[in-house]
Amino acid sequence: MPKMKTHKGTAKRFRTTGKGRFKRAHACNNHYFERKTSRRKRRLDQPAYVHPTDKKRVMRLLPYGNDAK
Repeated sequence: MPKMKTHKGTAKRFRTTGKGRFKRAHACNNHYFERKTSRRKRRLDQPAYVHPTDKKRVMRLLPYGNDAK
């Protein structure tokens, strides 16, 4: 059986934590900052985590954890 391939687009967007959760970035955090409040910009900088209902989908795309650093 051949090795499974990592989905590289997914590997660039998610990181695995020590507890096995997947860390992701918030959306809406790359431009139009002048119209966003300081509080909103600060919160968008904080890490977010993949929802448990989507974890199975991400795990299927990253069969070896997160091998892209």
